[in-house]
Amino acid sequence: MKVKVEGKTKDVKTLWYDDGRQFIIFIDQRKLPHEFTYFEAKGIDDLAIAIKDMVVRGAPAIGVAAAFGMAQAWAQGKDLEATAERLIAQRPTAHDLAYGVKRMKEAAAKGDDVVAAAKAFAHEIDTRCKKIGEHGEPLIKDGARILTHCNAGALATVDHGTALAPIRAAHTKGKKLHVWVDETRPRLQGAFLTAWELFNEDIPCTLIADNAAGHFMAKGEVDLVIVGADRITANGDFANKIGTYEKAVVAHENSIPFYVAAPISTYDPATLNGSGIPIEERDVKEVLEILGKRITAEGVTARNPAFDVTPSKFVTGYITEMGVLDKVGLKRLV
Repeated sequence: MKVKVEGKTKDVKTLWYDDGRQFIIFIDQRKLPHEFTYFEAKGIDDLAIAIKDMVVRGAPAIGVAAAFGMAQAWAQGKDLEATAERLIAQRPTAHDLAYGVKRMKEAAAKGDDVVAAAKAFAHEIDTRCKKIGEHGEPLIKDGARILTHCNAGALATVDHGTALAPIRAAHTKGKKLHVWVDETRPRLQGAFLTAWELFNEDIPCTLIADNAAGHFMAKGEVDLVIVGADRITANGDFANKIGTYEKAVVAHENSIPFYVAAPISTYDPATLNGSGIPIEERDVKEVLEILGKRITAEGVTARNPAFDVTPSKFVTGYITEMGVLDKVGLKRLV
């Protein structure tokens, strides 16, 4: 991921493991786009905060963070079962979190070096996301106008991204394109993170309010929609940031292709359909406040589901590291 800091452009990763100190280092996404700083997780308490408070977010990145957390606990001589339970409890919707934990438990059970296994897992996710870009790039025609919701860029993975990976690949090939960026209330990941990533990559984009997406679709100003996913079930239903479901319905109504970009680690064949996905509800302050300032009258209540479920019937295809698949092809991979 290219980042413009103090007038210089440099390549950085979203997170990594510091061998010398046994720390996990994250770009602190809570501070973006106004401040570029790092967060250091020295142990499980710090890591739990990083995951729950969205220092790190995005299913693949959370999975890698969990893998690093298991490696850190192993290196520090901590109980791996207790670490696993605590990590999985932080964000129940994202399948990658449990997947990363499971992979490291398997490594430990075999007597492998868990730190080395976690680093290999991070590289694996990075490679998978790069391939998502390669497979998704042909879907983006020269001059395409793409809508995306939430942030599924490099910040949501290790690098490259999921939904943004095909966009980056198309831009690198010299295709002219434009990205409509939903602001993504209530955490504003689109406004704070996606727009920041695209700006740093010099990819043309325009920020819009969440409820303006249908307007631009109806006017014929959106050619395709690409979003990420936090969990994909056996039948192809998927969970993503709240507001994704309505984007899929409106895209379907306007005959606009709707793609889900995610690595196979996000696919959960044990959950048969979307009704089995646990939906995290977060602090209502995220809805009642913006940047710490209350926006409604005292006493008004709120609900804050962090995700919704989109039925597979609205999905044109799943962009994975194995290619662009339909829901039948997705099921055959596992």
